[in-house]
Amino acid sequence: MPQTILTIATSGQGLYEFTGEARRFVSGYSGEGLLTLFVRHTSCSLLIQENADPSVQDDLTRFLRRLVPSADDPSMRWITHDSEGPDDMPAHIKAALTPVSLSVPVNDGRLLLGTWQGIYLFEHRDRPHRRSVVLHLSP
Repeated sequence: MPQTILTIATSGQGLYEFTGEARRFVSGYSGEGLLTLFVRHTSCSLLIQENADPSVQDDLTRFLRRLVPSADDPSMRWITHDSEGPDDMPAHIKAALTPVSLSVPVNDGRLLLGTWQGIYLFEHRDRPHRRSVVLHLSP
């Protein structure tokens, strides 16, 4: 079955929607199938989340920042992995708490997402990155 790798450029922490790219990938498929998405990094993750109101993405980003603050926050003194900066280990923790793979049913070239659902890469690092997401379609 088809497989591709998407590259998603990020500009710092936040959610980056790529539902359109996933829709294009499955658009020629006839029949029922399952799209598996997998991010090939340890400091970002994937989410299916509301795409109608941008404040949802802002609130989610702020929530994770409160839950897992930067390593230079006094509450995070216990962190030992800090060679890549104060956002590195917190990014790994956030990725451990959120999914790195997703599955979405497909029917006749359509993702069977809900009305307000979108597919997002959730960047947990402060600096820009180029992230790879594998899309694999199975019958």
